[in-house]
Amino acid sequence: MKILIIPGSLRNGSSNHIILKAAASFIPHNFQKIWFDGLGGLPHFNDSESPPEQVVKFQKLIAEADGILICSPEYAFGVPGVLKNALDWTVGSGSFVDKPVALITAATGGEKAHASLLLTLSALSAIVPKDARLLISFVRSKINSQGEITDPETKQKIDTVIKALIEAISETKHAD
Repeated sequence: MKILIIPGSLRNGSSNHIILKAAASFIPHNFQKIWFDGLGGLPHFNDSESPPEQVVKFQKLIAEADGILICSPEYAFGVPGVLKNALDWTVGSGSFVDKPVALITAATGGEKAHASLLLTLSALSAIVPKDARLLISFVRSKINSQGEITDPETKQKIDTVIKALIEAISETKHAD
């Protein structure tokens, strides 16, 4: 089984990448972890044309994944443009329909981006279980300069998110 991991930040070594690396360590070994670091390479959304090749590849990665793990920062009280752009490209594809998704927002605040992403994922008909939603506020106070999470409660919450995602994937597979 496959979990597609999508960082909402383009910056390597960002807090979101650190959180995702920790989250990935909780994913069981029988799952293939596929990292998508290509948000910056997707063209601006334009639904008046056929999706370009890199968009089709992105949509295919989502469609072929059994579950999705997203971690996003918050920029100016909103979702990073590159992440929203990528999600917009999936609207007509149906690739998120009934797809289990875990959403982590890691930022100084993060509430507005988290709420906005939940609305977008709902519009895409994704399944985002309650326990697979996590807002990590003041994220920089919970990681060190070596790129490690130093807050035990945050680690435990990330583990809970991954367990909820795995459970949702299992339920979806049994329903098929």
